[in-house]
Amino acid sequence: MARDTHISPVFRAEGVTRVYRTGAVDVWALRGVDLDLAEGEMVVLLGASGSGKSTLVNILGGLDLPSGGRVFFRDQELTQASDRHLTAFRRDHVGFVFQFYNLVPSLTARENVALVTEIARDPMTPEEALDRVGLAHRLDHFPSEMSGGEQQRVAIARAIAKRPDVLLCDEPTGALDSKTGIQVLQALYDVNRELGTATVLITHNAAIQRIAHRVVVLADGRITRNEVNAERALPAQVSW
Repeated sequence: MARDTHISPVFRAEGVTRVYRTGAVDVWALRGVDLDLAEGEMVVLLGASGSGKSTLVNILGGLDLPSGGRVFFRDQELTQASDRHLTAFRRDHVGFVFQFYNLVPSLTARENVALVTEIARDPMTPEEALDRVGLAHRLDHFPSEMSGGEQQRVAIARAIAKRPDVLLCDEPTGALDSKTGIQVLQALYDVNRELGTATVLITHNAAIQRIAHRVVVLADGRITRNEVNAERALPAQVSW
């Protein structure tokens, strides 16, 4: 069944541009992007390297500001927010998952997740967050004692432990083989389904689009395709 996305958006981007100056040359990363993200929706962003995917996600997550256009988180305009306000927005509302896990090697899985739960407003316990990604048995293991897929799932647990409204994932399976990549996708799929966390997932792997509610394709800083999947596939049904 197609998802009804006619509900209040978590994010709304209107005419967003981003221009980087390299010497005397202007490089246009985004060229007038309009995009909504609905409550509980999973959106996959596809596109070649340099198409603007990461720039768009960084702007949605308050890590970067657009050169033009407007971005809203619910009724709050991020493009008018101060640095202090953006810091609070990222802390309270957004979870980030990147291609490389960014775990602290001297801390256990539990302790890595606790880095977030100790500063969040209404966090899960580290134990609950790790259980949600299938790592209840790895609480006291260090990153060096875990596989790449397990380390990425610790990173997901850390991101969701603060109960974010939105999860922004930039190539979370990019450094993984197919088996461990599917395990990571399953964790993201379950978080989206069970917690209702709106999720944006950047990938270069077109097969992954099947697990999303909606697929957005970017090329040269513009959205070239934006369509709802009639049915979502399970991560285990994705062929790499």
